[in-house]
Formats: sequence, structure tokens, C-alpha cells
Amino acid sequence: MKKCVGMLCIALLIASVSVSAQEKVLNLYGSAEPRSVEVLAEGFEKATGVKVNWIRMSSGETLARLRAEKDNPQGDVWWGGTTDPHSVAALEGLTEAYCPSIYDELDPRFRDPLGDCQVIGVYVGVLGFSANEGVLKEMGLPTPTGWEDLIDPKYKGLLGVANPNTSGTALTTLATQIFRKGEEEGKKVDEDAGIDYMKALHANIANYTKSGVAPGILAGRGELGVAIVFLHDVIYQIEEGYPVTAIAPVEGTGYEIGGLNMIKNAPHPELAKQFMDWVVSAEAQETQAKIGAYQLPTNTKAKVPDVAIPIDSVKTVNYDFQWVAENGVRITDRWTREVFTLPR
Repeated sequence: MKKCVGMLCIALLIASVSVSAQEKVLNLYGSAEPRSVEVLAEGFEKATGVKVNWIRMSSGETLARLRAEKDNPQGDVWWGGTTDPHSVAALEGLTEAYCPSIYDELDPRFRDPLGDCQVIGVYVGVLGFSANEGVLKEMGLPTPTGWEDLIDPKYKGLLGVANPNTSGTALTTLATQIFRKGEEEGKKVDEDAGIDYMKALHANIANYTKSGVAPGILAGRGELGVAIVFLHDVIYQIEEGYPVTAIAPVEGTGYEIGGLNMIKNAPHPELAKQFMDWVVSAEAQETQAKIGAYQLPTNTKAKVPDVAIPIDSVKTVNYDFQWVAENGVRITDRWTREVFTLPR
């Protein structure tokens, strides 16, 4: 009898191991703030029973990781961060197209920036400034209201922005200047003028960070006077008690569409599709405001946070996501050669 019980225990153990081995696990790469990725992972697991292993990296870091893992993909899906690196990944064949089952619920302006469901838009955020007016006042400086103010030498050493080699926010900043300068001349783009502006801005930069949100944190701490960031991050800082002001540049500014991709040859493609179907739902998108992420949702049925800045209330440049997808790597390389190497 004891032997029988022992064999039964072994059989049960084997069965348990077998079930464990078949446990559904989704591998998620997230490029928004960690709290945003975490709340979605928890929400999806609660809604579906699928366990989520997630890692947070900046969008530039995630793109680099997808390139490195191209022959042996480890991730299933990539959520969040600006759509520009997502689009580069799509054009390089690192991701594959998938239209979520509730695609028609998404705002047509933002749901499909490249077309053919190569990248799905999950939120919208406006690029602007986080100004620590206390720091500026101590220096006897006015609060800047536009891009051209930032290149005044009196702000030297007081500005912060991320590096476009690692940050989608910084790539949006670079592309915004190219589009903005082009519009001033009645053209779609003026790359040379945009690079010249970035050279002038470079002279006033205290440091370049890896993550797009980091300069805003530094401004909140009083280590910078002005940070170039997305305005929803500034709103969160204000709610957390930081002495900063959100500013939309008067000349016009760029904006992000948060990206969503299924990784090509993902280990668990069906789980990736299931996650993509869920994460664009109103239910999923509304979780973001609950943890202080105030981007505009792309699902038209989702409640817009009361403190969110409507994109229609801000003057924007004609931001061409297709152009950035096709030229983002090249203009980042050009920025690295012609701007980053200059003395400050």
C-alpha cells in the first residue's frame, strides 16, 4: 500500500509539472513608465488568467533588443513608448502586422499611423516643456514659451532632454524641429534647418538622459530649469507635488502616438494577439489614468482623464509618422555625428 501511495504521489507530481510546463505565459516588452506596464500586466492576467512576464526598457533600448534577438525572439509583444521606434521595427521586419479585434473602436486619426496594422496606436501625448519656475526665478530668467526661447544663451546649462539613440521622446523632439522648420519655409521638412536648431539647443543642454521622462524628474528636483518631455508626464509630476509648469510651445509642437506591435516569430503569437485585443479596449486604456498616466486614449469609448491636455487644444506641426519611420535611424545618426559631438 505504501508503494502504491508513493507511485500515486509521483504520478501526481509528474502531472503537476506537466500542467506547470503548459502554463500560459506572455512575454511583454514595455516602453512607457513602469507603473503603466505593470498595471496592464496585472489587468491582463486578471482578465484572462495568462501570466505576464514583463520588462521595462526605453523605446530605443527595446528596438536595439529586437534587433539583437532577431534570430531568436524572446518577447511576444511590445507596448508603449513613441510609435516612431515601433515603426522602424516594423519596416525592418522585426514585428508583424496584426489588427486587433476591436480595431473599429479606435480613433481613425491615431489607430494605424503606418497603415495595414503594422503599428497600432494605443495613446496620444503632446510634446512640450516642464519648467521649474523657482529655478528660473532664482536665475532671474523668464519662463520660456516656445522652442526659439530655448536656444537663447541665457539658458545655458539649464536645459535637459533625452538622447534620440535611446529615447523615442528625443527622436520626436528632433523630428519636430525638422517639420517645424520646414513649415516655416512652406515645405514638408527642412532637415538642415532642423539640425541647425538642434546644434543651437545643444549649447544649452546640461545633460542628455537615456530615458525620455528622466529630464522631467530632474527639473522637478530643481536640477534643471527646463526639460523637454511629454506634457502628460508633467501633469503627473504636478499632482505628485513637484514645482513644475506644463508648457506647450507657441510655435507648434510634435506629438506621440504610443505604439503596439506583435514581435515577429514571437514564442507565443496567440497570446500576443490576445493581449493586443485586450490592451486597446476601453477597460484597459482607462487603467492608465488610475495610476497617473494621463495620455489621451485612442479607444473612442474610453473616458478621457479630466486633467489630460486635448491635442486639439494645442498648436501642432504636421508630424509625418511615415517619414520618421523611413528616416528616423538616418536623422538620429546625423544628430549623433553633427550635434552630439559638439562641445557645450
